[in-house]
Amino acid sequence: MSKKVVLIEDEPDIAEVIEYNLSREGYKVFLAYNGLEGLETVKREKPEVVLLDLMLPELDGIEVCRRIRENPMTRSLPIIMVTAKGEESDVVLGLELGADDYVIKPFSPRELIARIKAVLRRRSGDTQWSGRERIARKGFVIDVERHEVCIEGDVVKFTATEFRILHLLASHPGRVFVREQILSRAFDDGTFVVDRNVDVHIRGLRKKMGTLRDLIETIRGVGYRFRDEEG
Repeated sequence: MSKKVVLIEDEPDIAEVIEYNLSREGYKVFLAYNGLEGLETVKREKPEVVLLDLMLPELDGIEVCRRIRENPMTRSLPIIMVTAKGEESDVVLGLELGADDYVIKPFSPRELIARIKAVLRRRSGDTQWSGRERIARKGFVIDVERHEVCIEGDVVKFTATEFRILHLLASHPGRVFVREQILSRAFDDGTFVVDRNVDVHIRGLRKKMGTLRDLIETIRGVGYRFRDEEG
């Protein structure tokens, strides 16, 4: 059965190209050309993923994202934002609201399809990642119960904060986390920290990860993510 994608995009030429390429990959695409129409389409079609442009008439993409996340029926729906490079602050806000990923215009259909497959894998759990307790990848294993990380067969010692950050990122491969999300999830309550503390810890993580340091990707101006194998 074809997976449903709701595409909310007000530029017909871009929408047509995206619809054509997704249809070739077997997705069933439902188009909406403004934010209000997009919300109605999401409610009616109950898609597996939403592609959401930020600059939309009626309701902008940020407000659409907010309403999808506030609705109990759609709050877990994967959202991929589509943005121009000049809208960095909107990307950060969208990710803080719960968007799963973003792509920058202009983008290749191949990249977009890879991002869609990545968020769908994370949603269904159909990945090589074996849950929260043990995360394994070639040359890399996190064992939560033992509080151990093995890098290419060797146990590498991480601080408690480094371990929490690494586990957070690795548990959601391909998902972008802004610094504020990392601060709220990985640092102890009551600890005084600022955004740059995250950067310092990321540098420490990469240094200890050695040849696998590139698994942690910097998304310039936004935050960090753990590289998805197929992304």
